[in-house]
Amino acid sequence: MPEKTAAPQRARSSFRWVVMLGALAAIPAFTVDMYLPSLPEVAADLGSTSSFAALSVSIMLVGGAAGQLVIGPLSDRFGRRRPLMIGLGMHVVISLLCALAPNMTVLVGLRLLQGFFNAACGVAAMAIVRDRFVGSEAARILSRLMLIIGIAPLLAPTFGSAVAEVASWRWVFGFLALIGVTMGVIVWRFLPETHPVQRRATGGARSVAGGYAHLLRDRHFMALALLPGLGMAVLMSYVVTSPFVFQEVYGLSHGQFSLLFALNGVGLVASAQLNAALVRRVAPIRILRTALVLQGFFAVVLLVVAVTGAGGLVGLLVALWCVLAFTGLVPANASAIALSRHGERAGTAAAVIGAVQSGVAGLVSPLAGALGGGAVAMTAVMLAAWTCAFLVLSLATPAFRRGGWVQLA
Repeated sequence: MPEKTAAPQRARSSFRWVVMLGALAAIPAFTVDMYLPSLPEVAADLGSTSSFAALSVSIMLVGGAAGQLVIGPLSDRFGRRRPLMIGLGMHVVISLLCALAPNMTVLVGLRLLQGFFNAACGVAAMAIVRDRFVGSEAARILSRLMLIIGIAPLLAPTFGSAVAEVASWRWVFGFLALIGVTMGVIVWRFLPETHPVQRRATGGARSVAGGYAHLLRDRHFMALALLPGLGMAVLMSYVVTSPFVFQEVYGLSHGQFSLLFALNGVGLVASAQLNAALVRRVAPIRILRTALVLQGFFAVVLLVVAVTGAGGLVGLLVALWCVLAFTGLVPANASAIALSRHGERAGTAAAVIGAVQSGVAGLVSPLAGALGGGAVAMTAVMLAAWTCAFLVLSLATPAFRRGGWVQLA
């Protein structure tokens, strides 16, 4: 009898963890996506340019990169819950301050801080996954997290657009503060500490530096840690530029843009579901290298469509959907493989992965605006980010060498 009930019990337990951790990991994405439809209005209301307004989105990633490098070691030292609760509390405070921002400079500065403290959500979610799961199971759980995170593009712009139309863009940040309060209560009541005292890191700054040095010396780990960042750069190049491309260039309304964003979110959700099923039978590294090759093909098609105008808006959207769908297969597998190499310092390893992810995406995504902000600029930056990812996997890991992928399986 115990054998018959163990699997359902494990399934229910996994589902509970996935929902809680997925909701936490989605907070930074929701904080970005809910604000997107209001970017043109924010720029006009605060007397700023579209490129400076877009910076208030990408600057969160830079803040997130710094935040994860600080919060990751703290979670190894003090456990997962304490840094997470502080991060959620600061998210609430900063969201309310953003709602009162008098100009774009202040708003950008606040968003930098918001990215820093939101990093606690991503670090905690990834570290807790590594605390409880390993190997293909960790990849499966991370894929489920990507599924929940993928719901953010489906819901956030619609909520943000509705709130902005009923009140104003400032009330969007009030809604974000409410989300932070809700998640704080859930964490306090239902999320136990997963990092026991006997396994916690000891020592001060020298110990932290030693942990980072150990990770930096692992070439394969660093290569794998870079892949989610380049994948996120592909995604964020679209996220940051799309409100201007589709609303100002193609003339879509708020509602039409939110629907478009939702359809692209479906691609991310579908790929996460597919990956969660595939990792039960196929090694994560094999999925990763196949997905990257197919994504590159569609990225080239996307740029050609943007340059030539072939297929019009529909052709652009179809190619874009395919590129974004394959993006969903990259971060979960690369992160799971990288984390499996350093389970003893999961928080620090998760911080490196998250910092690289946020930092690379934050530095790359504004390039589309700097290049003009049109469809060609957006798609060119997306293809360039993919090219870097392919070169990293090809040259810095044995993934494409004969039998070499076994070293990373």
